Amino acid sequence: MREGSTTTDPTGELLSAMGIVPFADGVQTTASAPLHVRSRASGPGPNPFRPRYAPRVSTAEHASFGAGALRALAERHGIRPKRSLGQHFLVDPNLARAIAADAGVGPGDRVVEIGAGLGSLTRALAEAGAEVLAVEVDPSLIAALEESVSGLDRVRVLHTDATDPEWQDALDGDGWVLAANLPYNVATHVVLDTLRDVPRVRRLVVMVQREVGERLVAAPGESAYGIPSVRVAYRAEGALVRRVPPSVFWPRPKVESVIVRLVRRDEPAVAVDEHRLWAVVDAAFGERRKTMRNALRRLGLEGEVADELLGAADVDPSARGETLSLEEFARIAGSLPEDTAPAR
Repeated sequence: MREGSTTTDPTGELLSAMGIVPFADGVQTTASAPLHVRSRASGPGPNPFRPRYAPRVSTAEHASFGAGALRALAERHGIRPKRSLGQHFLVDPNLARAIAADAGVGPGDRVVEIGAGLGSLTRALAEAGAEVLAVEVDPSLIAALEESVSGLDRVRVLHTDATDPEWQDALDGDGWVLAANLPYNVATHVVLDTLRDVPRVRRLVVMVQREVGERLVAAPGESAYGIPSVRVAYRAEGALVRRVPPSVFWPRPKVESVIVRLVRRDEPAVAVDEHRLWAVVDAAFGERRKTMRNALRRLGLEGEVADELLGAADVDPSARGETLSLEEFARIAGSLPEDTAPAR
């Protein structure tokens, strides 16, 4: 605690000093592990992956590694971050504990971590009392990850690809949390696919590139607003939780990161045929700054027909997709003729 400070949260003070800044109240925009897990290679062909698990050794405490210990761990195993996999390892244990707190996990909670890397966040989640399924695709990291979490009897390591839906088989029952430092090259894909395909995950707290995070939770009219924003709003309430500087990663990325929290809705935010909704959204954002009158041409609707449809949906034909809310897109989708062609 700094001299003269009145706070009782030394970790929070340290994070602030490092430039890891929580957003005020979040920026609201619309806010036991299984015993058997199959692993599978991505794509067709024989399966080269074997299930790998951290040794189940009970200990009362297992302190978080600092940056020096994690670098030494990587050196022992001959690990260098791979640009092809978008690897930027989290090496700051204070931030790892902050993410676990942001995820709101504790004893009895079950967490799936995508891209566990060297185990910094894995350990913080387990220290909070959660059961953790740590998913990692890079075979060169598995031994180091197992060493990192050895002694933590609430952790299981699964060697498989996060973009392969087979990892979902490991999620036994409902109420899972996804908490992760997502690789930059798959972050949007993993978030949107999890919201669409994995209802057992009820909450996501992920660290992503700042541009990606802002896009996920942007509101209509904001520069980052686009298709991912609409798809997230359809299934979840989202918020930016905190801003993260490059200094907490190895290697340091050239951009800032943010932590995003997404809470799954019990039901989609709008009641409309989903296929028709995404046809309208895709047409609206197919070309930036195109009016909705012109966007509907991609759906085979021309001139007066498009104007009448937009009028029935209470949307200005000269409005642009970047300014429309999810509800407005839903009204347009609900007004489409039955024979409307998909966007092309």
